[in-house]
Amino acid sequence: MSTISASDVAELRKQTGAGLMDCKKALQESNGDYEGALDYLRKKGQKVAEKRADKSATEGCVVTALNADKTIGVVLALCCETDFVAKNEGFISLSKQLVQMALDSKVETAEQLGALTIDGMTVNEKLVEQTGKIGEKIVVSELYRVSGDKLSSYIHAGSKIGVLLSFKDGGKAGGDEFFRGVAMHIAAMKPSILNYTEFNAEYVAKETESMIGQIKIENEDRARLGKALKTVPQYVSRLQLTPEVMKAAEDAIKAELQAEGKPEKIWDKIVPGKLERFVADNTLLDQEKCLLNQFYVLDETKTVDAAVKAFADGAQIVEFKRIAIG
Repeated sequence: MSTISASDVAELRKQTGAGLMDCKKALQESNGDYEGALDYLRKKGQKVAEKRADKSATEGCVVTALNADKTIGVVLALCCETDFVAKNEGFISLSKQLVQMALDSKVETAEQLGALTIDGMTVNEKLVEQTGKIGEKIVVSELYRVSGDKLSSYIHAGSKIGVLLSFKDGGKAGGDEFFRGVAMHIAAMKPSILNYTEFNAEYVAKETESMIGQIKIENEDRARLGKALKTVPQYVSRLQLTPEVMKAAEDAIKAELQAEGKPEKIWDKIVPGKLERFVADNTLLDQEKCLLNQFYVLDETKTVDAAVKAFADGAQIVEFKRIAIG
């Protein structure tokens, strides 16, 4: 067996980032052959990756990259098994390198990114190599590419949540700052779609039954504790609030005002507010899932849709992508 010098081990470690003992073992197993040592380390990584394949990669970091004029962006999540690894400088550096590669190479999926070349190997092979070094499953779990007139990005503290937002500012100054606030809202409030019009009727029907059941159960607990009960809705989405439903709601409100002895001449001042309350009580699914229909966290008197329209004529949210780890 050839003599393995400390400088040989140091050089292999410098080139691969593998542990000191792993590099020494690789050189010993390959009888001092550098290429053989690299092959040994790759195979070790593959073996570790196979063993970790069924593990949950629920930690990691989310990163974004935008082109110079902020019209194209990528957001991706590089995931691992523990928060300790997620906070490692090498892991964070790799995630930033990968998101920039994805931006520059015009890929749109994690699968496409995996086929790109990095350090003389594919990205997928690089992740296997990293798994061998670190001893944890390493994977790009999500990747989205967004383009538009203007983009805003936001990474929440801890790099566990990332948002890309495509918008039009209507030609008004201050759009970057305003829509960064919207991106912060998306990070906090977890919308999954832009507008209730994207729902299908079957999904809304199932969610209606589920949400009404949840509120009834919650009201039983509130009653036992002497707390005010929540309004049990008839509906959960504007998709269900047809003109006929709204007409019936208005008629019911007027009948209630009449029964209370309220003069008919003041009904016009009361009915709009009560109809707004009816809509708010019967669009809980929209408020949970739909960005435009949520109440804006930076001004809870308005929905996000209303806040955007108030910012400028022609202002618009075109698309958004949100990634969260854990």
